Amino acid sequence: MEYYSRHISALIEELSKLPGIGSKSAQRLAFHILGMPKDQVNHLADTLRSAREHIQYCRVCGTLTDQEICPICSNPNRNHRQIMVVENSRDLAAYEKTRKYEGVYHVLQGAISPTLGIGPDDIRLKELMRRLEGDVDEVIIATNSGIEGEATAMYISRLVKPTGIRVSRIASGVPVGGDLEYIDEVTLLRALEGRVDL
Repeated sequence: MEYYSRHISALIEELSKLPGIGSKSAQRLAFHILGMPKDQVNHLADTLRSAREHIQYCRVCGTLTDQEICPICSNPNRNHRQIMVVENSRDLAAYEKTRKYEGVYHVLQGAISPTLGIGPDDIRLKELMRRLEGDVDEVIIATNSGIEGEATAMYISRLVKPTGIRVSRIASGVPVGGDLEYIDEVTLLRALEGRVDL
């Protein structure tokens, strides 16, 4: 039996498709949005449309940005000889919150996962190898500590080592299976400072 009108049900259904939003949260969000003044709803809708239209991947590192090259890659004060490899833009943001890492990043936009059909060609490894043809001293692998992240780290290590560039992995302290985006800044900083060569 339908409890809500077609439009309310459609809104709840669309919101429940967002990650981490179950049916109850979607229902709460839908009623919150419906209770907002129309100009705020229009502003929210316009912001979503604008973000989707203007945000792209950085041509250098692959993070999300509204410019061709993101502010980190275009910053001459960053250490461009040190590249931290992360799985996604959320992981990059987690490390940026520490305000201690001064190098640049490479965002893979995923991790190797044979069970999900994601192989090395499905993530940004070719782009990483092209970047390493420049003047790079160290690649810090900061993939998540789950099975996919570890498999990706080992694969990257095997690719990079023959180039003679130092390859390191963030230290444990990041719990196994823990996503970097949910870990506090102090733990992330200790993991970076305690990194080990692979």
